[in-house]
Amino acid sequence: MSRRVVITGMGWITPLGCDIETVWQRLQAGKTGMAPTTNFDASKFPTTFSSEVKDDFDLAAIIGAEAAQRHATASLNSRFALGAATLAWRSAGFDRQAPTDMSRVGIYLGGGEGPLDFEPFAAAACCGWDSEQRSLNTVKWAQVASERLDRMKELEQEPNLAASHIACHLKVRGPSYNTLTACAASTQAIGEAMCILRRGDADVMISGGTHSMIHPLGVTGFNRLTALSTRNDEYASASRPFDRTRDGFVLGEGAAMVILEDLEHAQARGATILAEVAGYGSTADAFRITDIHESGRGAIAAMRLAIEDAGISTSDIDYINAHGTGTEENDKIETLAIRTLFQEGGRKAPPVSSVKSMLGHLIAAAGATELITCVLAIRDGVLPPTMNYEHPDPNCDLDYVPNAPRKADVCIALSNSFGFGGQNDTLVVRKFATEPRP
Repeated sequence: MSRRVVITGMGWITPLGCDIETVWQRLQAGKTGMAPTTNFDASKFPTTFSSEVKDDFDLAAIIGAEAAQRHATASLNSRFALGAATLAWRSAGFDRQAPTDMSRVGIYLGGGEGPLDFEPFAAAACCGWDSEQRSLNTVKWAQVASERLDRMKELEQEPNLAASHIACHLKVRGPSYNTLTACAASTQAIGEAMCILRRGDADVMISGGTHSMIHPLGVTGFNRLTALSTRNDEYASASRPFDRTRDGFVLGEGAAMVILEDLEHAQARGATILAEVAGYGSTADAFRITDIHESGRGAIAAMRLAIEDAGISTSDIDYINAHGTGTEENDKIETLAIRTLFQEGGRKAPPVSSVKSMLGHLIAAAGATELITCVLAIRDGVLPPTMNYEHPDPNCDLDYVPNAPRKADVCIALSNSFGFGGQNDTLVVRKFATEPRP
């Protein structure tokens, strides 16, 4: 029998703050993280706003000034990850008594690529270009690049660097992985970390995601895909999942981490158990680079696998935290997938909501952030709302918990993440009970 996996710590760095309880209260109040972009001058872009982490994020205040100095060259992704992981570690009580065998503590992140140090790279390429020969003079390029490029910034572009920073800071010596499956990355990371614990390859896993694509290259790419909202004059209410007038998602940034433990390990040290991760499903659409399949086949399969893995049925699910991006296709097809799956089980779909309506889309960090909101919904018996839902769409006909939180008895929640390339990942999280439910 595989080992049971529980959550004993949580931490996040979000556009609505960095404290679990503060952000949770702001989500229930329908607050928004959207504002004009300040990470760079976006005034000439089709989308001039985003959902940025605000000034209340102070890495030195979280990990200490001396430690922050050791990680001074870290990218924004790595700084977010360090902050969220340290908060989760502290939440689990490991700052007071660390695990006795740190080689049994691992990391599995959904970490995004660091921002490209574009200007010096472009300058070097331009200097090395021979227009007459129509070729790149690699010797000249290398000379200029060595003078202008920052080697640490180049290194920090690698997606695995956030995990490396966490390992160095927390002295974690167990298995370390990073996956970058677009918007599904941190949900997949948590699912795979759960599998590592189940088969006994570790006792504790730090898992979650971190990402910031609020930079010229990231915004350019999403604008060219027409994936971003362009409601520049109405940015506060621009993210409107499942609403008929939706016109794209709002790009966010941040990190979210959970501490996953083998149940026996957690109980032996007297840890407070926040919830149990009970099921995981992962599929690929095998369809297109960006679009999900119009039938929702991959999403349906991922949800079904997670439910089967948890040993439950659709009738046991009390709440679904949707991927819910606010794009035309995603919301329509996710609705279809949920409706189809629950109709197969002979029941109406449970309430569904999307906190991206307030936080924006944190890309690789989105799934972990949303899993934490599921844990909080279970703990407090409150469903977070889908804000800015004003115009019903006949293609989106579920109960989206519109515009206000709702009291509800939540024992089991399902969290969806669907990424570019047709990557579908679903987690089932449940209220912890000493004996597993049949």
